Amino acid sequence: MRKVRALASLIGLVLAAIVLLAQTKATPVATTPLDSLHGLEAVNGKAEIATYRGRRALHLVGWPDKAAPDHPLDDASMLAIVTGSAFHNGTIEVEVAGAPRTGAPEDSRGFIGLVFRAQDHGARGENIYLRPTNGRADDQLRRNHSTQYESIPDFPWHRLRKESPGVYESYVDLEAGAWTKMKIVVSGTKAQLYINGTNQPCLIVDDLKLGDTHGQIALWAHSTTDAYFSNLTVSAAN
Repeated sequence: MRKVRALASLIGLVLAAIVLLAQTKATPVATTPLDSLHGLEAVNGKAEIATYRGRRALHLVGWPDKAAPDHPLDDASMLAIVTGSAFHNGTIEVEVAGAPRTGAPEDSRGFIGLVFRAQDHGARGENIYLRPTNGRADDQLRRNHSTQYESIPDFPWHRLRKESPGVYESYVDLEAGAWTKMKIVVSGTKAQLYINGTNQPCLIVDDLKLGDTHGQIALWAHSTTDAYFSNLTVSAAN
């Protein structure tokens, strides 16, 4: 009887190892420090490598006048598309640092974030971004607008705020210009945003407007933002 139990236990351990190995193979991970321009394509702005707060990072710089005339993105949007990416479900992690650039309008907030499932050269996609200067504002309403989801191009932030106040944005503690870790977990038509390693999401989107789609990953910022990106990691799931 003891031999039978021992054999059963051994078989159970082997099966568990097989399952774990299968799960590991089903979740490929791609990591890039974003310390070079290899595999990146800038849209409506310029991408360069710069040193910021002690590390080499991707720096997005907007055009001084307007967006490229042949591209349908909002004039204020700038992207760095990860050209080899093909994302459906999984987890995207990236460190960002955003603050209003010198000479930016007073209502600039340092808008910075990430577009996933991007299509048509960035003309369509799901965008989750931060407003870093809102995180520690003295006004509570501004704090409530620290994070934001929008769907490009049909559901911009202002439409979502008007039609569903408070549903697609939330508060989270942010410091303008500081390195901030974003983690976005996507499954089907749901996305969750985690900031700086917290166990609970600060923003939950239950109805991604493009549906259960596929697309590329792109780093996103507003042209009024001094925007830096580092350490992009993508873990794909089935």
